Amino acid sequence: GLCPTYGRVSRYGLMAYANSLDKIGPMATSPEDLALILEIIAGHDKLESTSLQAPVPNYTKEINPDTKLKVGIISETVAEGTDPKITDQINSIASKLNATKVSLPLTHKHGVPAYFLLAMAEASTNLAKYCGMRYGQSEKLEGSFNEYFTKVRSNNFNQETKRRIIIGTFARMAGYRDAYYLKATKVRTKIIEEYKKLYKTYDILISPTMPIVAPTFKEIEKLTPLQNYMMDTMTVGPNIAGLPHLNIPSGTKDNLPVGLLATADHLEEAKLLQLAHQLK
Repeated sequence: GLCPTYGRVSRYGLMAYANSLDKIGPMATSPEDLALILEIIAGHDKLESTSLQAPVPNYTKEINPDTKLKVGIISETVAEGTDPKITDQINSIASKLNATKVSLPLTHKHGVPAYFLLAMAEASTNLAKYCGMRYGQSEKLEGSFNEYFTKVRSNNFNQETKRRIIIGTFARMAGYRDAYYLKATKVRTKIIEEYKKLYKTYDILISPTMPIVAPTFKEIEKLTPLQNYMMDTMTVGPNIAGLPHLNIPSGTKDNLPVGLLATADHLEEAKLLQLAHQLK
């Protein structure tokens, strides 16, 4: 699964969740198929203001198995908190790639809270239109507009969606915007700077995609919302920074798939496809 650079693919027609984070990318069974799809869907769209005007490479031709890539493995992601068997799997691949250990301390410490503050604040505004009038589930119009909107949204948004709307609305309120939302945007800038510093030396940074393998529904029910959010600890960094990243199937643990997450600098999707080709 390839998540491209923010703005590389038009978001026109997408049901928005968080405007500054939403991206559209392809899934396929080979890097060659990903390259073909990306060549078609990438490019500027005059109907979408955040789509980039950068030229679209011929990704298929840029997949060169002989290309030497300098790879760094993010040390915080293969430390305590990650399933040891997943860590062993990713470390084994890192060894084959001659990867060097690197550190992203700011991203590791502040990535999850910054990501969810930004995402929830933007989601609370994007989901406001689902009130049963033009968008969302319609119901019989009774009482005042506020009563009607409350009934529609209470009946049709699930618990997690309501939680994100409430937290996001709180973070955007006049008395709290500076303390939460604006601070999260400043942290985002620092995270981008932290990644950019490493990309002066490395082509690609790797980590596990998730700290555990896929949980059962019963296991999910036992998790707190915070424990659920912390599972995104590997993926929030590249999403906040708008960087392209690729999940590559990398073996199994207990008959469940383990994913390797490869992240490259902005508009360097071709390097991710080259790595996936080398790991086939």
